[in-house]
Amino acid sequence: MHNHILFGIDDGSKSIENSLQMATQFVKLGYKKIIATPHIMSYHYDNTPKIIECRRNELNRAFETNGIELEIDFAAEYYMDEVLLSQVKNNIPLLSFQGKNLLIETSFMSKPVFFNELIFDLKMQGYLPVYAHPERYVYLHNNYEEIEQSIELGLKLQINLLSLSGYYSPMVKKTAEWMISKGYYDFLGTDAHSTAHLDLMKDVYKSKAFSKIDFGKVENCKDF
Repeated sequence: MHNHILFGIDDGSKSIENSLQMATQFVKLGYKKIIATPHIMSYHYDNTPKIIECRRNELNRAFETNGIELEIDFAAEYYMDEVLLSQVKNNIPLLSFQGKNLLIETSFMSKPVFFNELIFDLKMQGYLPVYAHPERYVYLHNNYEEIEQSIELGLKLQINLLSLSGYYSPMVKKTAEWMISKGYYDFLGTDAHSTAHLDLMKDVYKSKAFSKIDFGKVENCKDF
């Protein structure tokens, strides 16, 4: 789960050809099913559940035409802003995955002042908030207590496998390795936006941190 394979609707794949290339790489890496999670971010990526579903269906037909055996489900990666807060307070249905799991992200530099309020509201509506790539947030680097506090708040954690390659930064890699050493992860994702990202997965599979992952506790590995 967590990738940006759906073309032309966020900062991920730019074309259907791009998406087909990514899908072929996913299959070569051993994937049988993926969950596409395009951004929903006000004023940047104004996607809706309908837009995302239609693009998934279009890509799925292209898979069939090109003989690509890869199941593709869809959800979204929600940016925590005032618009999302308003949607939640007005009970507008959101795109979750594997039941009521909801992928959420924040600014990389700081989390919103209404973070706890939004998490509470989501949980009151039955959603299970999933914190996308906490290891990438600058405000959590060398601030591991806050990662533990997010678990106490009821968030599930999703690590980007790409973080283990050092692609983002040494500090992101260090934080991801610490999370794995503590068992602080519920979901794993590539967060692949391109074929270049998927090329790096071979290095991830060889890393020491990857070998320490307990896949028995990874929720998106249980149903795949």
